[in-house]
Amino acid sequence: MIKAEFFFEDGHITGFNLKGHAGFARAGKDIICASVSMLVINTINAVEKFTEDKIAYQADEKGAIDFRIEDPGSNAALLLNTLLMGLESVRSEYGKKYIEIKKSQNHKEV
Repeated sequence: MIKAEFFFEDGHITGFNLKGHAGFARAGKDIICASVSMLVINTINAVEKFTEDKIAYQADEKGAIDFRIEDPGSNAALLLNTLLMGLESVRSEYGKKYIEIKKSQNHKEV
């Protein structure tokens, strides 16, 4: 299962953490993992290219990604909300057993 946690402060996404694998199909054929990876990588690249917001992120060899942003501007906020919407759409299409999404306010689950 992919576990995604989004962190909110004052109603804005200030970071996210993703880890795990969907387990929908074998490695290299898992369309859920591929979809999630593309959404996340595209969002990080877009925030880097189209905003001047300060970000920090780390990815490990297992595919876990931890992303943080300081005081997101409107463009970054739009991109991060689009990521969340995309992940929720994938979960809606394929089922909750493949993707878990948590939302935390100031690092406390809401």
